[in-house]
Parts: sequence; C-alpha cells; structure tokens
Amino acid sequence: MKKWTIDPAHSEIGFSVKHMMISKVKGSFTSFDAEVEANEEDLTNALIDFKIDTASITTNNTDRDNHLRSADFFDAEQYPHITFKANEIVQKDDEYELNGDLTIKGVTRPATFEVEYGGKGTNPWGVEVVAFNAEGKINRKDFGLTWNQSLETGGVLVGEDIKISLELQANPA
Repeated sequence: MKKWTIDPAHSEIGFSVKHMMISKVKGSFTSFDAEVEANEEDLTNALIDFKIDTASITTNNTDRDNHLRSADFFDAEQYPHITFKANEIVQKDDEYELNGDLTIKGVTRPATFEVEYGGKGTNPWGVEVVAFNAEGKINRKDFGLTWNQSLETGGVLVGEDIKISLELQANPA
C-alpha cells in the first residue's frame, strides 16, 4: 500500500440540494485534506480519512455562503471541520462501495459513497497520479442541519437530500 495526498488543484468536492422544490443549488468546498493509504488498483483495504474546512463553502453567492457558515447551518465557527473516516470498502464490479462515518456539526452518522477508479497517469513532472470520483447522498436533517422556511405555495425553501460528488486526483505522499 502507498500513501497518497489529495491534489487540491485538480480535485473538487461538490454538492447540490433542491431549492424551492423546483431547482437545484450547487456548491463546493474549496479547502480539504485527506490521509489515504491504498493500493490504487484495489481499494478494499484502503485507509481513508477526510477533513473538509467548513468555512470554505461556496455557492457563488456571498449572502447564502455566510448563511451556510452560520449557526443556522454548519456553524463553522464552532464546528470548523466536516470529517469522513472509511470503515468498509466493498468492490462491486468496476466500482467500490465506500462506507464510513461522516461527521457534520458534531453529529456522526454512517454514509455511503459509490467510488469509481479513474485510472493513473504520469504528470509532466514525472510524478505518477491517480484519480477517483465518488458520489453519495445524505439527509441534512440527520446531521442537525434543520433550518428551513415554508413557502406560501406549499413546500419548503431547502430540500433535505444533499447529493455529494468528489473528483479527486492524488499524488504519492
């Protein structure tokens, strides 16, 4: 097994959530780190520990981003990190099911991500890199993210289900 570091210049952690029950708002986290020890061609024994800086959330709207950092949502001042620690990785054909403990706002719950190995290559500086993409879905209320607003026409402003997507490129540590 090798140790890998996430290359933040070539990686992305994104999310989307229903807005007003009719459209989606998308965003991302721009600051994150991970400790990964894995055989890139067989992740079943990998050790994966992720940390995301909550305050790095961006949706390309300053007012919304500040609201998401507030106690109504992530409370970034009190809970500066979102973490994920893998505890089981199951190979399913060409993909993996990554199960682990996700902690948001001090609440830890199980989360599952479908992971696809993108492959490996050598960058222009002669360094071997590997790539993965992962997708999962959580209910934000399970993590204490319960703020919402009722709409006059029925329904709510912010959906409960959050789709999470990761595009990751890693370099040897």
